[in-house]
Amino acid sequence: MASSSSSFPSSSVSSTSKWTYDVFLSFSGEDTRNTASDFIYYALEEKGIKTFKDDRNLERGKTIEPELLKAIKESKFAVVILSKNYAASTWCLDELVEIIDREKKMEMTVLPVFYNVDPSDVRKQIGTLAHAFVKHEKQFKEKVETWKGALSHVANIAGYHVQNR
Repeated sequence: MASSSSSFPSSSVSSTSKWTYDVFLSFSGEDTRNTASDFIYYALEEKGIKTFKDDRNLERGKTIEPELLKAIKESKFAVVILSKNYAASTWCLDELVEIIDREKKMEMTVLPVFYNVDPSDVRKQIGTLAHAFVKHEKQFKEKVETWKGALSHVANIAGYHVQNR
């Protein structure tokens, strides 16, 4: 992603742009906050690519959900780091639904990173992802199909598959 042939802009968004951020990072903090998401965040920022990451950009004292949705709407790209516990987080799933909605409207470009999960497992929601939905069915029954659809959609986008050995 650090190469000059990347599809990301080479410098920060100008003040006349409608975008506040070049990139919105969506990730499970449990799996990647101090590993993959930090690495990607710092690599993008080092290249002058203005990146939204919740622990860096959320204002203290503000309500989280509307701030996250606002940041998604103000971003040109989304990097979605799909990991073993991504689907366990309703925050992540709600972010993903918004990201995919914007991608379908051609308002955002999405780059998935499959971090220690197989894209096929994400597409089919098997393994740890299936376990997450069993838990969600009880409390969030009306949202589960939407979440599953968003996961299937993002898994069909060409991205990067990263496996730690």
